[in-house]
Amino acid sequence: MLKDIPQLEVTDVAIAIVPFEEQADENPEEAMWQVYILNLKKEKIENVMISSQGYGSYGGEPVKTGVLRQFMGNIESASFMKVEALEQNVAGLNNEYWVSFYMNGQIYDKKYVFLPETINEEFYTHIPLIDKRGVMIR
Repeated sequence: MLKDIPQLEVTDVAIAIVPFEEQADENPEEAMWQVYILNLKKEKIENVMISSQGYGSYGGEPVKTGVLRQFMGNIESASFMKVEALEQNVAGLNNEYWVSFYMNGQIYDKKYVFLPETINEEFYTHIPLIDKRGVMIR
């Protein structure tokens, strides 16, 4: 039965993590980021649902955050939406974003995982549509 379900590939949908501009050069211990979903497609995606969760270790102890589920609605082509703010102590965990949406009557889903060491200026790139620097998984 599972073999009968089409495995549709998600392309041109990305999650980006961008530092708050007002904190760019301030205390790194108090740094915060903004998480965005980007629709880089030429058509809108509908009924977008995002589940986010952090997990890993903090201070040598295993940590797992609660799961946050958000219904984002429709995201027009070549546009983006804010998902959540991310604090420094959560940025030090694995941050997982599970994105589901409908397009042309089909459901798509994809998991995006930011490892703790990747939310770092060393890995910043230009984020399209937002026109800022941050990390992105496409």
